[in-house]
Formats: sequence, C-alpha cells, structure tokens
Amino acid sequence: MSEEKYKILLVDDEVDILEFISYNLEKEGFQVFTAQNGAEAIKIAEKNVPHLIILDVMMPEMDGIAACEELRKIPALQTCIIAFLTARGEDYSQIAGFEAGADDYITKPIRPKVLVSRVKALLKRTGGGGGATAAAVVENSNTVAIGDLVIDKERYLIKMNGEEMILPRKEFELLSLLVSKPGKVFTREEIYFSVWGDNVVVGDRTIDVHIRKLREKIGNDHIKTLKGIGYKFVE
Repeated sequence: MSEEKYKILLVDDEVDILEFISYNLEKEGFQVFTAQNGAEAIKIAEKNVPHLIILDVMMPEMDGIAACEELRKIPALQTCIIAFLTARGEDYSQIAGFEAGADDYITKPIRPKVLVSRVKALLKRTGGGGGATAAAVVENSNTVAIGDLVIDKERYLIKMNGEEMILPRKEFELLSLLVSKPGKVFTREEIYFSVWGDNVVVGDRTIDVHIRKLREKIGNDHIKTLKGIGYKFVE
C-alpha cells in the first residue's frame, strides 16, 4: 500500500503529536502533510487532495468538527477518508464527528503499530481493484445509494425499500464497508481491521453474528458468503 504513495493530511495544534505521527507514517512510505488548525487544513487539502485526513477535534481558529463539515463540501474531497484523532472519548463528541461527515474515530494516545494498521485499513476504502460489478453506487458526503438500499451517514441509519432502520454502530460500519465496493470480497481480516481495529479483541464468531443480524434486516440476497474467505455485497 505504501508503495503507491498515499497522501495523508494530519491536523493537530500540538506539534509533538504531528511530529510523532508523521515520523511513523513516513517510515511506512506515506506522503504526509501537516496543519495546525482547521482553516489551514482546508487550504492544504484543496491544494494536495489527500487520500486520508486525520483531524484533531479541539483546535484554535477552526475546530475539527467545523473543518470536517467544510471539507465535505469540496467536490475533489468527496472520496477522501476523514478520521478524528482525539483524546476526547465522550459519546457526544463521536456522534458530532460522524454527523459532520467523518468516517472513523481514533482515540489517542495510540501505539505506533496500531495507528499504522488503522491507517492502512482506512486507506483500503479509497479505491482499487477487487471484484467487478454492474451495480451502480450513487454517493455524496452524507448518503450512499445502491439499488433499493440507502445508507444515511449523517443520521446513522439505512433505508430499505423506503423503510428506515437505525442500526447499531458496528452493524452500520460493517454494512457501509461492504457497500463501499459492491462485488469486492472483503476478507475477514480486512473486516476486522476496518470495523473493529486491531486493538480490539473480538471472537471468531463476531463477524458472523453481525452478518446474520444484517441479513435479518436487509434480506439474505445482498450479502454473500465466500466460505473460508469473507463476504461481499451484491445488488
């Protein structure tokens, strides 16, 4: 992954945090840009169009929530992954981040190896091969529509055949991951890293249970199992 020179923008008002994260990501071959507030981040993002933006929440001039909302309005950044990196673990902070258009939420402090693994997992969502499909995906900053399924990121719910359903967080993230690349087979390892992260211990049956619950809600035809490999979403 690092050989493709993915571009990452780090935004934090603490210089030591920027230096620490930059060092560990540059060691992996990523191209790293830095900013110390939201307003500066927007200018750098517009100029360099990063694949991933990691935002602190509490910053001067423009905080991370406001910056995320503005970044999501920029057409060139519609496919950019945005993750919040912050010491604040309160539920309201996480909800505000997702409502602003964030894709993930990482709590600091975080070990370097764990951070790199999370970054690589997030970047897997940005594109690449992995299964052709005729399904048409319509996506903007807040919603993803494919066939009779609509995923509303802003309200953290889905709409199936016009019927709205609120999903538990991990079910929502799992479905969003599968829908992000219809037809692509996501291995169990990819799903673990993307949805749970490698710093969370989950049982072997965790993914299976979540898949079963999703099938109960959206039907059995959309999520296919490839025995011994993983799962894929089909229209």
